Amino acid sequence: MGTKPAIDRRNFIAKTALGTLGAAGILTSCSGPDSKKQEIQLPKLLDQAPDGKVIKAGLIGCGGRGTGAAINFLDAGPNLQITALGDVFQDKIDNCRAKLKEERNVEIADENCFLGFDSFEKVIDSGVDMVLLCTPPHFRPAHVEAAVNARKHIFMEKPIAVDPEGARSVMASAKKAEAIGLSMVSGTIRRVQKDYMETQRRVANGEIGEITGANIIRNGGALWYRSRQPEWTDMEYMLRNWVNFCWLSGDHITEQFIHEIDVMNWHLGQNPERAIGWGGRQRRVTGDQYDFFSIEYLYENGLRTHCAARQINGCTNRKVQQINGTKGYADAAGKLFDYKGNVIWEYPYPEEGDTTSEWNVTNPFVQEHINLVTAIRTGNPVNDAEAQVNSTLVTIMGRISAYTGKDVTWEEILNSDLYLGPKTYTFGPVPGIKEEIPLAGVSNTAS
Repeated sequence: MGTKPAIDRRNFIAKTALGTLGAAGILTSCSGPDSKKQEIQLPKLLDQAPDGKVIKAGLIGCGGRGTGAAINFLDAGPNLQITALGDVFQDKIDNCRAKLKEERNVEIADENCFLGFDSFEKVIDSGVDMVLLCTPPHFRPAHVEAAVNARKHIFMEKPIAVDPEGARSVMASAKKAEAIGLSMVSGTIRRVQKDYMETQRRVANGEIGEITGANIIRNGGALWYRSRQPEWTDMEYMLRNWVNFCWLSGDHITEQFIHEIDVMNWHLGQNPERAIGWGGRQRRVTGDQYDFFSIEYLYENGLRTHCAARQINGCTNRKVQQINGTKGYADAAGKLFDYKGNVIWEYPYPEEGDTTSEWNVTNPFVQEHINLVTAIRTGNPVNDAEAQVNSTLVTIMGRISAYTGKDVTWEEILNSDLYLGPKTYTFGPVPGIKEEIPLAGVSNTAS
């Protein structure tokens, strides 16, 4: 596996007109918290969606997360059915069918199992009411657009894109969905997890003062990978090894670290003006991605945040979601501290076995489907796409900065025509995409 020459930043940040999506509209930064607004209260979270007529869902992307999402959907309430499956690999469909049968006694008819790159269209057209979009995120924008055009409600796994062009496409689809009364729920689970929600509510209500910054870390071991098999084409190899290719996953800063960065964005209520990124690779053995990232985000009011992620075995693992304020700091997962490190509030988790407490935390992977099904059955649409689009873009600007060694601004990301991946999909060569690692800056030369 070779390395390629330093990447010209202009290859990543080419300017283009935003057209009808204008930077001043859909994706502009939100203003910060207003100290004069009324105290925020938690919305009521149901532990099960209300009963109603059968809702049929089709699963597009039958890997581990897709199969898990299908089971989470079935667990969200009564009269819910998975009736169609789509994937590009027969073994993924077969494994998903077996898992649904084993764990929920659900059988999917042969005629409702669709194979190929166009399987998403067949699932959408199979008589379903909604779709679960769980393929590698490169494909999400096209699948979202097709589902909205067919007037289907949508659950879309994170992230919603791997590049700015895809993010803008999802935002346009989301606005259309909103206009016609469709519901869309994203897989960024923390915003529907009660302990995180109560912590954010308290921070927003001023219990640690005004927010001054954040320290966000996700350090863990290496992800899985697939070694290339002689019978695989370029496309099959990349798809089976998708978490290790940037055009399919967006790199781990976008595909996984988005959870923690989304928590940061939620608390801050604004998008950064600039990203200054570092990163590199020492241990990965396949693909074209980095092992680690360290990003500083700068905001219009002088606030700064630091975000770092690493995927290397044998290192210290740590997850930090610290929001700093003028009076103390928060662990976004359920604690507030003063500046001496004393706990001033902690989420009141109920005793084990207590199923009646108002503080029970429903599995967030199920809660997001409860919220979606409830919205459909009550006729009160929900649509959280804009928050996930912004969080996806924040991760992308950090990734590009690390890959290039250059500062990247929010305005540049909003106006970038960067598109990753091929325009057509066949099992054969993948022109223009090599298994090469991005190198920041320029190489040293002898004087």
